[in-house]
Amino acid sequence: MPSLAQMTGSLNIHNFYIGKLKAKQEQLFDRDPELAMLLDNVAAVLSEHAVALAEDIADMDDDT
Repeated sequence: MPSLAQMTGSLNIHNFYIGKLKAKQEQLFDRDPELAMLLDNVAAVLSEHAVALAEDIADMDDDT
């Protein structure tokens, strides 16, 4: 099982890339709506994983 520090780092990386994907999606929305939608879908999947990570981190914090 990963350590709390590793999980927190992973959550930070997820959030960084979610922000990058959403910014790029906004830029591309008028020029290439299909690519923008794909980026939005990828960001949604990463967001779901980030929520799960945040819950796991909260559980680990409660255990200590």
